[in-house]
Amino acid sequence: MESFIVSARKYRPVIFDNVVGQESITSTLKNAIKTNHLAQAYLFCGPRGVGKTTCARILAKTINCQNLSDKTEACGLCESCKAFDSSRSYNIHELDAASNNKVDDIRTLTDQVKIPPQVGRYSVYIIDEVHMLSTSAFNAFLKTLEEPPPHAVFILATTEKQKIIPTILSRCQIFDFHRISIDDIVNRLIFVAGKENIEAEQEALQIIAQKSDGSMRDALSILDQIVSYKGKKITYADVIENLNVLDYEYYLKATDAFLSGDVSSALLLFNDILEKGFDGHNFIAGLSSHLRNLLVCKDEATLKLVEAGSAIRDKYREQTLRCPLRFLYKGLEILSYADIHYKSSKNQKLHVELALIRLAAINTDHGKPQNTESGKEEKQNDIMPGKRDDGRTEKRTDRAKKDEKISVKKDEYSPPKSFSIKERLKNQQENSESGVADTVDTYREPDDAAEVNREFDESDLMEAWRSFGDTLKSGNPRMSSIIKAMRPVIEDGTMIILELSNKAQKDYFDQKYKHDVLIHLKRQLFNSKIEFHTRVSEKTEATTPYTDEEKYRYLAEKNPALDKLRNEFGLEY
Repeated sequence: MESFIVSARKYRPVIFDNVVGQESITSTLKNAIKTNHLAQAYLFCGPRGVGKTTCARILAKTINCQNLSDKTEACGLCESCKAFDSSRSYNIHELDAASNNKVDDIRTLTDQVKIPPQVGRYSVYIIDEVHMLSTSAFNAFLKTLEEPPPHAVFILATTEKQKIIPTILSRCQIFDFHRISIDDIVNRLIFVAGKENIEAEQEALQIIAQKSDGSMRDALSILDQIVSYKGKKITYADVIENLNVLDYEYYLKATDAFLSGDVSSALLLFNDILEKGFDGHNFIAGLSSHLRNLLVCKDEATLKLVEAGSAIRDKYREQTLRCPLRFLYKGLEILSYADIHYKSSKNQKLHVELALIRLAAINTDHGKPQNTESGKEEKQNDIMPGKRDDGRTEKRTDRAKKDEKISVKKDEYSPPKSFSIKERLKNQQENSESGVADTVDTYREPDDAAEVNREFDESDLMEAWRSFGDTLKSGNPRMSSIIKAMRPVIEDGTMIILELSNKAQKDYFDQKYKHDVLIHLKRQLFNSKIEFHTRVSEKTEATTPYTDEEKYRYLAEKNPALDKLRNEFGLEY
């Protein structure tokens, strides 16, 4: 019986033109050989399975070839090439740094470097996983690497360039290998499948390429695995079953349920996924990728960014026509939150289910599906993690507004005459040390023109104003109380004015809170046209001294002797 050779070895490139996805690097190496500009040391770095060691071997074979082709490729027929292909070449030495990482191993190597090649022009030393060398071994290697004999060429390969000391890096020409693209991997898989008489669906090879994460070796290994499982006829269903990949149909069905506001179907679908043995975190990540692909399909120019087969891509294009942009934006935000907090949740199933409920609530109003085709979506309350759901989804009548007014004690919200900036700065420093932030979420303009700017009155304004003060309660209770006690007023419909006692207070409030207050009021009052301004009260500016200099001038007017005292002793305010 003929021994089986894995595809990653059987179809390993033997010339530069066969290397997949690294055209810039192979072109540079071929030009260096052609113009006789070979460096004494090269460093090939990049992720696994992208062709580092393969290119090192091809380079070693090519520079020793006795009959280079017009394309600067090894002929494969000369004695040097034959010796290389049969693994008996004495000019090419491969060293595994993971198992030869001591100073004594490097000393042996430096002694061996002095021996000239018997056949060919160069002795090539390929050191794989060079980052595994110890610091002492690196230092012992420095002199030889910098000034090797004319016949010696070093090729270092690593997946972790950051672990190599800078003195080694400075002595090498560095080539960064990148992950191989999905299309390049699929084309190579089609080539290998044709050579092996394997019938494979395009979508099946696409899934294999995505699962390989940019590694050609991993893709060929997965192909061998699928062939062992199903034989020489590979379908999309075979691949997702063997690799335990969630079918696209689940994400399409889940999105349909979200669009129609069908929470029950979404929860049942998730339960079915869990019963099939899939992880909830993987489902959240896959659903995020699905919504991202729907967003990308909105524009023909970005359609090429969807890494999927033509049949699946058509399904994306069909579904994205029914998805408002606002749904996709909010959905990605919800899923990002669920992804980040999944591992910290004590009830992970409930955590995912809450995310699904929020997704289903995006496109509905009181549980009724909106008319997304006509584009006439009504304003809805955005349900987001950590945000207050105040339930105001319809314009309230004046009578309802009166009923909702909160009765408070008269002296509870009496505006103070001033507040201490020194105390505020002290509290702010304490908050920064404890990691407490005073800011609120960034306001975004409505994504849909149908979201109407609502009218509001003084009671609505005060309710929103006090809720902003509540956001500061945990970090700075004193400032929270001060702000809640202030009373802004409405001028010209959407113009909100806040009067402060003096210019110092105004400047400080504008710098620290004005922007956040404006964002908060726009969000809470559902009105993007709101303008917020502060000004100094005419009643207090002229009469109330605030700064040290103002206080001194005020006292000096009453007692001119203070000026004489200050000037005589050179006192500060």
